[in-house]
Amino acid sequence: MTLARTIMVQGTGSSVGKSVLVTGLCRLFAEDGWRVAPFKAQNMSNNAVVTADGGEIGVAQAVQAAAAGIPATVDMNPVLLKPEGPAVSQVVVRGRAVGRMGAREYHQWRRRLWPVVRRSLGDLRAGHDLVVIEGAGSPAEVNLRATDLVNMRVARAADAPVLLVADIDRGGALAALVGTLALLTPTDRRRVRGLVINRFRGDRSLLEPGLDFLERRTRRPVVGVIPWLDQLAVPPEDSLELGGPGGRPVAPAPGATLDVAIVRLPRVANFDEFWALEREPGVRVRWVARAADLGDPDLCILPGSKATLADLAALRAGGLAAALGAVVERGTACLGICGGYQMLGEEVADPAGLEGSPGAMPGLGLLPVRTVLEARKVVRRVRVRVRPVAGLLAAAAGVELSGYEIHQGRARRTAPLGSAPAPFTAAGRPEGAVAAGGWVLGSHLHGLLHDATLRRALLGAVARRRGRRWAPGAPPALDGAGQVAAALREHLDLDRVRSWIGGAPCSPR
Repeated sequence: MTLARTIMVQGTGSSVGKSVLVTGLCRLFAEDGWRVAPFKAQNMSNNAVVTADGGEIGVAQAVQAAAAGIPATVDMNPVLLKPEGPAVSQVVVRGRAVGRMGAREYHQWRRRLWPVVRRSLGDLRAGHDLVVIEGAGSPAEVNLRATDLVNMRVARAADAPVLLVADIDRGGALAALVGTLALLTPTDRRRVRGLVINRFRGDRSLLEPGLDFLERRTRRPVVGVIPWLDQLAVPPEDSLELGGPGGRPVAPAPGATLDVAIVRLPRVANFDEFWALEREPGVRVRWVARAADLGDPDLCILPGSKATLADLAALRAGGLAAALGAVVERGTACLGICGGYQMLGEEVADPAGLEGSPGAMPGLGLLPVRTVLEARKVVRRVRVRVRPVAGLLAAAAGVELSGYEIHQGRARRTAPLGSAPAPFTAAGRPEGAVAAGGWVLGSHLHGLLHDATLRRALLGAVARRRGRRWAPGAPPALDGAGQVAAALREHLDLDRVRSWIGGAPCSPR
């Protein structure tokens, strides 16, 4: 059996652009006729999606699969860590949650995961021409080398040439590249075939002396200087990309008519589903972490959470719970998704202590539902239909779309269906709840705002209620993979990269 060729993208640290570059490479090679698949052995992210084979993986690998033109599967991200708090994560193996572990416990336990990683990598290589592999963090963490699951151990198993990437926009890129190579073992250092400078903005001629130094010092070619890509339409994976304390501010939309405030929960999950909303013409999206910053938005969104009770407690302690109630009372519409939906209800209970100690906490009291956390996790893709309800979705009745659910809490209504209608039908059953004439809405469903028809119907309803003149402009450009692939064709030495991979695709399309 012929196994797929491989190439791997590693970085000098987290958030240097590895995921985006892999996305671009998947699209580029797919355009060139290769059957391409992405792979990341272990990911840490609370942004997850449900795959075609019914498991959950990190959103970055799903985006990369879409860039390659194939359905996402659990093999593309066999180990996913979903942080729930300081040094505690839910561990997902081949799409299924297997437990909640502290950092030390997982450090010891993950030794048994290497066969899982090898199996997924082997299955991908057996069914494709090329596997584009993404590393995590830095390969130079010498304290983690013995239990490495995602960097050089994978490169050796796949016999993959490695591109080492540094983010020059953060500063220190030259030192990071030199230092990373210096800390690798001689065998692993030989796997690094080329260096890439990412997110460059400025005069290339001023950088040339640094590039010359790099090539002399490391004896590796600089095969690409990738420019800063404005308005990059690729969903974020790291919460550092969000606004608020500790994050990057979201640039205000020029000439915005509508003001949307999304609550930046401490353990926010699936925040990637708002990236299309952030690009809607005439809409300003703000990530709000403090009650003082909430203001008087037209729409508030309470997103998903990986630790619903802890984030609900944080909302109360910081005053945001009271502030949300006050703006809704004054006429702000409110949308809660997954954990945010559960928080909008009357109570969230955790009788088994799945998120820590057993207990219960009053919700915000804006929706007639009560949530109980249960051991069995719901992970499924669903076909969704919007039911005829007033308020936010009045203009979207009958719209059909695809969505997905990832949750352990079950929100059950405390009022009759007639007095609190469900806004959706999902997999043939009523889903979600509305209140306040339909202007407070909640659902377990993820992916709703990816659908342009529903998204724009919702925004139009908000504008009419607030007396604002908002008309949908040109649809936002969302093909970030094509944008990155075009930049790589121009700024990456593809002839050299292809020579490392070798030849043409085995099974051209």
